[in-house]
Amino acid sequence: QVQLVESGGGLVQPGGSLRLSCAASGIIFSAYVMGWYRQAPGKQRELVADITSGGSTNYADSVKGRFTISRDNAKNTVYLQMNSLKPEDTAVYYCNADLMRRVIPKGYWGQGTQVTVSS
Repeated sequence: QVQLVESGGGLVQPGGSLRLSCAASGIIFSAYVMGWYRQAPGKQRELVADITSGGSTNYADSVKGRFTISRDNAKNTVYLQMNSLKPEDTAVYYCNADLMRRVIPKGYWGQGTQVTVSS
């Protein structure tokens, strides 16, 4: 049974930081592309960042220079360090595991964690 469990969301003021974690089980973690997606109210789910098994990263333009994705294959965990947060970063953040990068994501999803950026 595959499980992706996100944690680390919460309420933060503009300019603040949060670190999201996604712990995976039931998959050969090191073989998967791990991604973070987000969905704001009334908007489509969008890619935030992903990282391949070899460590190659990809970021949405809106988060470049502010967010960093990383993975620890020994812990089966992917992280998203979010700095200089803006109100427009408010969304539910989802972890995804897939065997390849795709335009339309497939694979496995976590349940999501809420990030709210507000003063």
